[in-house]
Amino acid sequence: MPGTVLLLAASPVGKSRLVDAASALPVLAAVPPAVLSGTDTANVVELADPLEPQAVLTRLRAVAATPGPLTVFVAGQLALDRRQHLPHLALARTTPATVRYTALPWQWIREEFRLRSPGSTTLFLDLHADADTWGWLRTHALDSGRNNAVFGRIAPPPSRRTVAVPAYMKTIATILRSGYRPAEPELHQQAFGRLGSDAYGDLVLTVPSVPAAAPGGFAPVPPHRPERPRPQTPPEQRVVPAQPPQQEPVDPHTYITAAVQAGRHKDAEAVAAAHEQAATRAHGPASEQALHWSEVRADLAMFARDSARSCRIWLTVAETRLAAGQAPDSPAVEKAVDRAHHQWGQVRDKSRAQELGAPLAQLRTRVPGRRPGALENVRKQLRELQATPF
Repeated sequence: MPGTVLLLAASPVGKSRLVDAASALPVLAAVPPAVLSGTDTANVVELADPLEPQAVLTRLRAVAATPGPLTVFVAGQLALDRRQHLPHLALARTTPATVRYTALPWQWIREEFRLRSPGSTTLFLDLHADADTWGWLRTHALDSGRNNAVFGRIAPPPSRRTVAVPAYMKTIATILRSGYRPAEPELHQQAFGRLGSDAYGDLVLTVPSVPAAAPGGFAPVPPHRPERPRPQTPPEQRVVPAQPPQQEPVDPHTYITAAVQAGRHKDAEAVAAAHEQAATRAHGPASEQALHWSEVRADLAMFARDSARSCRIWLTVAETRLAAGQAPDSPAVEKAVDRAHHQWGQVRDKSRAQELGAPLAQLRTRVPGRRPGALENVRKQLRELQATPF
């Protein structure tokens, strides 16, 4: 099966730039696509210094929807938004004051890849952190999704008036240009071996892959364990821990992904609904455990082309989060309302669209989101629906 490769290099222009991320792209582009992917053939999508978070999100969704292996190479710099203190990938127009509006929330990367088959997605990351993010990383791990293999490094801020280079990513590309592609863990170790003292002080990202889902059935998922530094790892380095061990021998996400790929949408919905009910009983309806499964069900409705049901679930998720005291501008609330809005726009039945539009408009007054004009867009479409006979 053909693979897909996403090459993403992003960093701000001007004095906010910490790393010349785009300098990695010519070296990566010189590697044959099949070698980048590790498959017989592959399609390559390249994003160089993108301007808009939504444009990057569109590409993320497109590659996330492709079948077969997906390999993502990201070079860039991390920044925290000043309100929520969450990590973002800085884009061309990003400044410290505009992170929230001009950078890509790292959570979006995790969310877009979460329903892909375990073992089908690999990320190679070469990131530089600004001072605030570097401090944040002392107590937080950069969550890139538990089903994804993640290799790479996060480097501390370079010295003042210095623009760093994505040395890890360039080394990866140089190794691959030989035409030989070792297994990802070996490729990662070779790259760090060549970096030598240049990697002192970096955070090392090593989250191995999990087995791919068996078509139409279950695949056991082994636990992820933090990997201890190998002897050649410089003493200043720290290893970012992987996710905690799974408690089940069979991951329900694996079954759900396989069911969706096989077109068994009702089976996938039944499994997700059962886990949502169990999480609600154990932790409460506003718990992250229960809301996670609600969000999975909303995505499953989207895959089943039931936009009205998907919209309704996202509305419920948003209302539940707000009722639990989450801020209207928190990423989780904004995501729920944005996705409800998007799915509402796909509803073709006018009566159902009007029914869902009213609560969406009420939510938009509280959660306007990052894109200007969202509330007016809902009101305008509602006026058009009311003026059109059913």
